[in-house]
Amino acid sequence: MTASPLQSLLSTLDLAPAGSVDGQDVFTGTSQPEPLGRVFGGQVMAQSLVAAQRTIGPERPVHSLHAYFLRPGDLTVPITFSVDRIHDGRSFATRRTQASQDGVPILSMIASFQTPDDGLDHQVDMPEGLPGPDDVPSDSELLSVVDHPIAQAWANDRPFDMRHVPSPVYFRVDGARVAHQAVWLRATAPMPDDADLHRAALLYASDYSILESIYRRHGVAMVTPGLKAASLDHAMWWHREARIDEWLLYVQESPNAIGGRGLALGRIYDRAGRLVASVAQEGMVRVPRRQVAPEA
Repeated sequence: MTASPLQSLLSTLDLAPAGSVDGQDVFTGTSQPEPLGRVFGGQVMAQSLVAAQRTIGPERPVHSLHAYFLRPGDLTVPITFSVDRIHDGRSFATRRTQASQDGVPILSMIASFQTPDDGLDHQVDMPEGLPGPDDVPSDSELLSVVDHPIAQAWANDRPFDMRHVPSPVYFRVDGARVAHQAVWLRATAPMPDDADLHRAALLYASDYSILESIYRRHGVAMVTPGLKAASLDHAMWWHREARIDEWLLYVQESPNAIGGRGLALGRIYDRAGRLVASVAQEGMVRVPRRQVAPEA
């Protein structure tokens, strides 16, 4: 029996312990199939976080993470995750994870964990007036009718239901050339009651669409000939508890693009309007000038 996309994700995040080397905790993991032929960045980030979480008890959840993508990953080669226990304080702990294939690093991550504490409480409000997840079509519905292997893989093999507001930028960019959009997302089936696993899965999903606000601003669809894009770094801050198997709104915007790079920011809310997490990513975005759509 073939595993569902969500089961595949959970299996991928279930790293195997591989002992200790030079004082570092070592784990190994495999990769999910990807139509583009390289390891999905969200996957290797989530695995790196899981490796770090394995060295810290659940009483100290992750609150922030910064990662650099160093090289494309090979889907056919196992990934080794080495965790350096940098610091264990009274309230905070810090871990550095390096993900490698054949001894060559593909991602470097540092994460901070904190024992829950009381403190000041405020947030930026969730945008008003956006359609709910039941009012917009799923990406799977839109992609399933396209006779192309990448479209079929994204329609059927992703572990998350994603719904763009106002619409995705896979084939065209509808509407005004604005540097913002939103995406409803949730896991395609119920997840285990493991808060650390939900945090790792949210990190995984945060890498899916974050750069699209850059494309939208310039009218560049993802099928644009000559478009080259890759994540360079990724940062995430977890603010409040949430389940990834319940609808979350991922609000995205791009404040800047220059020099073949674009910066994108994201805020993730639950349906009650609580700010769950914040995200920042810079990506390499190269588009042949002739392919950039003119301003309306």
